[in-house]
Amino acid sequence: MSRGRPGPVTGEAGRRPGGAARGRGEALPEELGSVLPVGFYARPAHVVARDLLGRVLLSEVGGRPAAGRIVETEAYTGPEDPASHAAASIGRTERNDPLYGPPGTAYIHLNYGIHWCLNAVTTEEGRPAGVLIRALEPVLGEELMRERRGRSELTNGPARLTQALGVGPELQRHELGRAPLRILSGAGPVPGEAAIRTTRIGISRGAELELRFYDERSRWVSRR
Repeated sequence: MSRGRPGPVTGEAGRRPGGAARGRGEALPEELGSVLPVGFYARPAHVVARDLLGRVLLSEVGGRPAAGRIVETEAYTGPEDPASHAAASIGRTERNDPLYGPPGTAYIHLNYGIHWCLNAVTTEEGRPAGVLIRALEPVLGEELMRERRGRSELTNGPARLTQALGVGPELQRHELGRAPLRILSGAGPVPGEAAIRTTRIGISRGAELELRFYDERSRWVSRR
């Protein structure tokens, strides 16, 4: 499996998004950007979590494109992080094994036994660190998201966004530089004055650590 630097996003005919006709005649807009290189993820989780704000998560599951701008993330930094699924007290297990994989791959975990959540693996292979994608601002395929969700709340939460994008456990360990699930550069990172850093949500251990990041300009953030 190649781990080289991915190129720009292309359609089946090898063209960039704006010129590539998709299966149902849709064309992906140029402003979604290009695939982020593997090196983007090969950095500390908190750095990646901040830099993912403003990037675009694109799903083409089932051949139907839907995408959102990332507006909220949480970093889980490694075994020393007591809130991590691979904290030192837990060690390596069958459940958290994908978190030990190469940077730029997907770690998909089940929350409360019913909700799938998407994480981007970071840092280096063998060190279990990653970034939870917590909220998206829809930019493409909002009608499809509503169809999948069946309700008004679409992507303002980690479980909601995976359902809206059709993301499930079949994409475990998936390389986030290739279809059907990619993270793209978008218009670039959120400017410093708009990026808020605060504590994480819904955890009892490591709750004091400021490892959640969000774009204060977006109404799609799950919690302020």
